[in-house]
Amino acid sequence: MPVYQWVGTNKKNETRKGEMEAANEAIVRSNLVRLRIRPTKIKKKPKDLFENVSWLQPKVKEKDIILFARQFSTMIDAGLPIIQCLEILHTQQGNKTFKGMIKEIKEKVEGGATLAEALKQFPKHFDDLFVNMIAAGEAGGILDAILRRLAAYMEKAARLKSQVKGAMTYPIVTLVIAVVVLAVILVFVIPVFEEMFADFGGQLPLPTQIVVAASEIVKSKIIYIIIALIIFAFAFRKAYATEKGQDMVDDLVLKIPVFGELLRKVAVAKFTRTMGTMLASGVAILEALDIVAKTSGNRTIEKAIYDVRSGIAEGRTMADPLQESGVFPAMVCQMIGVGESTGALDAMLEKIADFYDEEVDQAVENLTALIEPFMLVFLGATIGGLVVAMYLPIFKMAGAISQ
Repeated sequence: MPVYQWVGTNKKNETRKGEMEAANEAIVRSNLVRLRIRPTKIKKKPKDLFENVSWLQPKVKEKDIILFARQFSTMIDAGLPIIQCLEILHTQQGNKTFKGMIKEIKEKVEGGATLAEALKQFPKHFDDLFVNMIAAGEAGGILDAILRRLAAYMEKAARLKSQVKGAMTYPIVTLVIAVVVLAVILVFVIPVFEEMFADFGGQLPLPTQIVVAASEIVKSKIIYIIIALIIFAFAFRKAYATEKGQDMVDDLVLKIPVFGELLRKVAVAKFTRTMGTMLASGVAILEALDIVAKTSGNRTIEKAIYDVRSGIAEGRTMADPLQESGVFPAMVCQMIGVGESTGALDAMLEKIADFYDEEVDQAVENLTALIEPFMLVFLGATIGGLVVAMYLPIFKMAGAISQ
């Protein structure tokens, strides 16, 4: 259906403008008159030439979904019907891609589908966790509370993800810069010194010989080195796409010193936060475990959660299979056991999640404090070592002249 842009005046003779979807201009004019607006200009909105080119359209970000849940919750709490809420959210949405999504969701709900069924058509933006919690909220008549809980959960999850990204970014960026600087020195700077030393004659010191040899290898084999790196990256990606390769890499990642411990704490925080949120929202425990396992992001942790699910299906508690997995700390398993025995598992999971959020904060600070001096020493040793090696012959010649 075409969209029309209109300009008009209200009863107070104030200028108003906006957009309206309608089959033709006459319907737009009629709707405006009903709203007591005298239209002065109505024209069809020009089509976007690139509207069907998906990669040129704005992306729907996590913060857009969080704001959507927050605003939706407020309107439901105020007593507005779901369709009217969706209409308002569609009207005020600035992101064109998300605006189109909300429109489709509204049309689906108007057609008789539940909100959960309407959201399910966009799995990339509304995952199983979101959809199942909305379904539980609709069934229990607590949709506003569920939307609030979802927004709070997503905000905390986004913060956790941001912390981990921040911890990883510094060493990766520093390492890339170091490699680029070393490559430039070896390919462009060292050959200039090499020619200068050849003119002087005499034998070069051993460190200088090693640096010159490394420069010649990099300069002559740079194409092959780049090709080898590309092949390695492609092979790694292919291997990681297999079940066995993913199992091996994900297990290895959790065993890396310092980084592995941080990722384990993040996994515990995510698991307990997600489980606690879903159980408090009325999602069945087996269904919740299935969703949490799929969204864990690590095969080792996913397998451990599926083992827990199998154990519960056989009549066991959650704590025992978690303890047997060896992935989750003993304290977490014991606290979950206490939560199960007292009938307050969801509240206990939330407490564990809060505790591990603080643990992640501390781990990120410790990691940053550890990495900074290490990277400085690494850069100083490599680049400083190259510089000293290239100046050694000059010092040697200066010493010979002074004698």
